[in-house]
Amino acid sequence: MKHWRIEQVAWDRFDPSKVDPEIVPLVKAAAMVERNGGDYALYLNRVFADDPVFQQAADYWSVEEIQHGDALGQWASLADPGWDYAECFERYRAGYRIDINADASIRGSRTGELIARCMVETGTSSYYTALAEATEEPVLQQVCRLIAADEFRHFKLFYDHLKRYLARENLTFLQRLRVAAGRIGESEDDELAFAFHCSNEDPTLGYDHDRCIAGYMGRAMGFYRYRHIERGMGMVFKSVGLEPRGRLSDLAARGAWRLLCWRRDRFRNTLLRQAAPAAADLARAA
Repeated sequence: MKHWRIEQVAWDRFDPSKVDPEIVPLVKAAAMVERNGGDYALYLNRVFADDPVFQQAADYWSVEEIQHGDALGQWASLADPGWDYAECFERYRAGYRIDINADASIRGSRTGELIARCMVETGTSSYYTALAEATEEPVLQQVCRLIAADEFRHFKLFYDHLKRYLARENLTFLQRLRVAAGRIGESEDDELAFAFHCSNEDPTLGYDHDRCIAGYMGRAMGFYRYRHIERGMGMVFKSVGLEPRGRLSDLAARGAWRLLCWRRDRFRNTLLRQAAPAAADLARAA
């Protein structure tokens, strides 16, 4: 059951003077990914075909994910009235598909699948918290806080089922760690990059993964603060069977923060290099 509904958002409080132009492309891209939750529910229902309890939970989860996409899409349409949410999503769906007919998890086990889902919810709860704290636009603040709270509840949902499957499949710590690390590494795959392309770039421009992931990550990573990484690391540790708080978690969080800052700067430099030819063309035209 939904914990909130789109019509409960205070849309009349939207303040265009407080819209950060660096956040708008991120919200557009996030709307694509979140709205695609229905396909993930189909995939999860196939993977957990004989588990009606989990299937029902996955269906409820997907309803909330789809609502996230629609709420973000509605906000982006206010921030950029010329943007067509439905058209961009159709482009995204046409070009990015997951295997909804899989009869087993791509993670090698159901436990692995649930660990991967925990990683996703860890990332999204941290991300929307970071955006909510970064923006001054009141409606986006509200939407991101509502979504972040949902994503944290989703983490708990998948974690509770993870504990149930661990008792059956008994994955080792190294197996759990390998799945978690692998899923975190997939944050720079085509799912987000193609979403950025479909929601922000001219349809006639060909998709280029490196350009699009730099466009997304170069902006997104700038809104994180150390506290977001620290909290997320605790959730990662919990998922793989380690104490979520302690010296090891603190060390891992500091290492993850340094890595994020390094990659943020790298992506920003890529963005600057991409922008230089366009700026030169404008200068020549002037």
